[in-house]
Amino acid sequence: MAEADLSNTERRYPLEVAYCDQCHLVQVPEDVEASTLFVDNYHYFSSFSDALLDHSRTHAEGLIASRDLDVESLVVEIASNDGYLLKIFVEQGIPVQGIDPAPGQAEAAEKIGVPTLREFFGADLAAEMVAERGRADVIIANNVMAHVPDLNGFMAGMATLLGPDGVITVENPTVQELISRKAFDTIYHEHVCYHSCLSVDALAARHGLTLNDVEYFPDLHAGTLRWHISHKPGRSRRLEKRLAGERDAGMDSFAFYRDFAAEVADVRDSLLELLTRLRSEGATIAAYGAAAKGATLLNYVGIDRKLVDFVVDRNTHKHGLYMCGTHQPILDVTELVAQRPDYTLMLSWNFAEEIMGQQREYLEAGGRFILPVPVPTII
Repeated sequence: MAEADLSNTERRYPLEVAYCDQCHLVQVPEDVEASTLFVDNYHYFSSFSDALLDHSRTHAEGLIASRDLDVESLVVEIASNDGYLLKIFVEQGIPVQGIDPAPGQAEAAEKIGVPTLREFFGADLAAEMVAERGRADVIIANNVMAHVPDLNGFMAGMATLLGPDGVITVENPTVQELISRKAFDTIYHEHVCYHSCLSVDALAARHGLTLNDVEYFPDLHAGTLRWHISHKPGRSRRLEKRLAGERDAGMDSFAFYRDFAAEVADVRDSLLELLTRLRSEGATIAAYGAAAKGATLLNYVGIDRKLVDFVVDRNTHKHGLYMCGTHQPILDVTELVAQRPDYTLMLSWNFAEEIMGQQREYLEAGGRFILPVPVPTII
C-alpha cells in the first residue's frame, strides 16, 4: 500500500478457516471482492522468482513432449500472470491463450508475445472461448484454484473448455503440508481454498471430470501438488497411493485440523518472544519478502515497526509502498547490504534457499536470517 493510505481508513477483514466434512475442502469463509485483490493493486509478478521459472520450464517442456503439442494445438493458462510460462510454448510455435485480470501483468505478458484476456475465468468465458477458438488441448491453472470463491463455476468452465483428449494440470500447495509445517501465513484472503487430493477428486467428479494423476514437489511453496484432470478416466497408482495416504492421515475428518490453532499460537508466541529479545539487546531487524503471506505473519504475530524496521523485495513494483497493517516501508533488496541489519526475518521462507544464495554478501558481512516456521530458528 502507498504512504497516503497509512491511516485509520485502512480496510481490515476477519481471517478464519473452515473445514467441510462432505467435500473435505478447507476454506476461508470471508469473501473479499476479487477486484479488490487482483486488479489494480495486485503486484505479484512470477518472473521475479528464479526457482519458479526453472520449475515452469520443466513443466512446459514436459507437456510439449508428452502431449505431442504443435502448431495445431492450443494451450490455455488461467492466471497466466506476466506470461512467464506460456512464453515457453510460444518459443516452440505452439498457440497459447493467457487469462489474467491484472492489467500490469497482462501488459507484461503481451509485450513478450503472450496474448492475454484481461478477465476472470468462469463458465461463461469458457463458452465464449470455445466458440471463438475451439477447445484446448492443455489447460494450466497454477496457484489459482486456491484463489477462486466459485469453485464450481471454475471447474465447470475448465470442463467446457477442455478438448475430449486434453488434460488439465492444476498446481497448489497441499493443505497437508500447511498443517504439518504450521504454515499459517499461507492463509490469507487471496487464498480462499486449501486443497487436498480428496477435495480435488470430489470437485472434478462433480463436473464430469476425472482426477487421474498427482505429482509432488516438496520444495515448491512448502509442498505443492500438481493434479492431472481429464474427461477420460485412467488413474495412476501414485494417485491412489496419495488418496489412501490422506485418508490414513485422517484428512477426511475434522480431527486432523483440530489442534492447528493452538500450534499456530505457539509459533506466534515463540517468534514474538525471539524478536522482542533481540530488539531489547540492541539488534536491528529487517524482513525479506513483501508478499501477502508476509502480511499475514506480521499482522497475526503483531510485528510492527518497533520490531522490524523495513521489508525488502526483488519486485520493483512494490518499492515505495508499505506493508499492510504493520506499515514497514518496502525497499530494494540491496538495502540488506547497504544498511546491514543484524537479522532479517524470512517472510518468503518458501524460497529460503534461493534467497540465501542471492544474499551471500549479506551473510558474509555477518547478517543472519530468521525462519519463522515451523519453529522460529536463526540460521
